[in-house]
Amino acid sequence: MDAEFTQLLEAWDGEEVAIRYDRVSRTWMIVCIHSRRLGPAGGGTRMKVYESPAEALRDGTRLAAGMTAKFAVAGLPFGGGKAVLAVPTLPAGEERRELLHRYGELVCSLGGRYLTGCDMNTTPADLDVIAEVCPHVFGNSAGSGEPGPFTARGVFHGLRASVARADGGPSLQGKTVLVQGVGSVGARLATLLAGEGADLLLTDVDATRAAELAASLGGRTVDAGDALATECDVYAPCATGGTLTAASIPALRCRIVAGAANNQLGARDDAERLRERGILYAPDFVINAGGIFHNVGRESLGWGDDEVETALRGIGDTLREIYERSDADGISTGRAADELVEARLAAG
Repeated sequence: MDAEFTQLLEAWDGEEVAIRYDRVSRTWMIVCIHSRRLGPAGGGTRMKVYESPAEALRDGTRLAAGMTAKFAVAGLPFGGGKAVLAVPTLPAGEERRELLHRYGELVCSLGGRYLTGCDMNTTPADLDVIAEVCPHVFGNSAGSGEPGPFTARGVFHGLRASVARADGGPSLQGKTVLVQGVGSVGARLATLLAGEGADLLLTDVDATRAAELAASLGGRTVDAGDALATECDVYAPCATGGTLTAASIPALRCRIVAGAANNQLGARDDAERLRERGILYAPDFVINAGGIFHNVGRESLGWGDDEVETALRGIGDTLREIYERSDADGISTGRAADELVEARLAAG
């Protein structure tokens, strides 16, 4: 294990990391369990080509910590975890199936301490394959299925609550919203926003995908390299995280940040940088919790459609509480959300 691996593990405040190198596929399998204080750790499996195994570990540990916060704020009886499969190339066919079986054996070896669902580049069909060798999955096709539509609806409710905080009312009519990343969640969010009369700006590393969606919704496209500096009312990051940093925040030309991406901030201090710029930030682990309400609510708590929808609308209520705490205490919305997490973890 190289020095960077060791440093990351020593600095992490989580409970456990299980690492296995799959020689057949040249894949690093990394399962990060951050906290089981509120229940077994839950989180998706991300399949991605990383620059190095250490970068995969860094991503996994940050995402797992985010899941602890997400479950705590959501009030669900789970802790935080995340798995990353650092592949040399995205596999397909029998190669993918065999890799997922071997990964499922790793998850199963944890004895139920970690339950996994979908994340970037994994689907309910992949979870079906994992479930052939391991029961510790949620969101497969026999269960609650793909969480993307519900993540998008939760972000939509949270975005409207954020607009109401900034403008005094939740109407999106004529508001310019820049959706960065139009994959499973971003495309659905854009569709919901178009239905409310928002002026849509869409950007994606796949320019063709963005252009096709913009044409169907009556929106416009923005070059991916220009997105952060594009003037808009709401910037909605819905792709990979880390776009909001000390270097990028000064260039922002939005009034609100409210999107589905995990780990949007490069560092915790970036929430304060957004506050100093007068930009209202909807903490990502609060606004993007819709998927866990759907998957965990249905599969672990027995929720039906009404309960799920109530929880999705409640994301706006939670954000309002955070915004009020932020204003009352003179702190960033990120810090206010962290304090809410700390209180709920302390209460057990």
